[in-house]
Amino acid sequence: MVSEEETDLRFAERVAVTQTGLIEQQQELSELRKTTEQKLAGMMLKLGEMQSELQRLNALGERLAEESDLYVEEFQFGHPLPIGGPSHDVVMPTVDSSMEVLNQIDSMMAQLKNKSQQLQALESVLMQHHIQNESFISGRPIETGWLSSYYGMRKDPFSGLPAMHKGIDFAGAEGAPVKATGAGMVVWSGPRYGYGNLVEIDHGDGLVTRYGHNKKIHVKIGDVVTKGQKIADMGQTGRATGAHVHYEVLKNGNQMDPLQFVYRKAAN
Repeated sequence: MVSEEETDLRFAERVAVTQTGLIEQQQELSELRKTTEQKLAGMMLKLGEMQSELQRLNALGERLAEESDLYVEEFQFGHPLPIGGPSHDVVMPTVDSSMEVLNQIDSMMAQLKNKSQQLQALESVLMQHHIQNESFISGRPIETGWLSSYYGMRKDPFSGLPAMHKGIDFAGAEGAPVKATGAGMVVWSGPRYGYGNLVEIDHGDGLVTRYGHNKKIHVKIGDVVTKGQKIADMGQTGRATGAHVHYEVLKNGNQMDPLQFVYRKAAN
């Protein structure tokens, strides 16, 4: 028969084993909690970094939209953020706040994706805006020289008879630079009857410019040229009495008076 003393001893041993197990479980839970809180702290740090990036994207988007004279409200970069930044006071995160932080991170990721899409749209608009500005025809096709003949009826310099002059002439020194008055694609580069060495540029929207009587051409068919780019050297090839550039502007195949484009203000 087991004595009462032996029973108490066995019970004490069981309690000790159970207590040891509980202590071990507490230690494991403590380590797990510590690890979780460290991960949570890292998550909160990442959240702060994401918020800073979002604020940077907002500032960049607003500045680009304003500088480009676009309708800023269309992009909505400056809308208030739904959450605040990390506290200036050091506050240890708790496991209980993990779900809230995860929700905030999900929300921030959605906002970053939205801002990224807005910036892509803005980039596309700015690129189109830049292309439109560059292809806007304005100014003279020369750096130095003078206007020597206007658009319209005049006495033909060879026959002496009245004839329609479908462009304007800029006289200058032979070899002087001839420049594109707008961005576009070269669709003709070479000799053409009456024009001598001719460059023709398609600017889109039905607009074409021609530069005739060149001494030397520096572009070829298919080249994309920028506004103000040197495309040729002034000369007197073709039907010409001296060094000059014969400048034409056509809209949908019809000649227009180029003078209205020469004195046209450049696009903003």
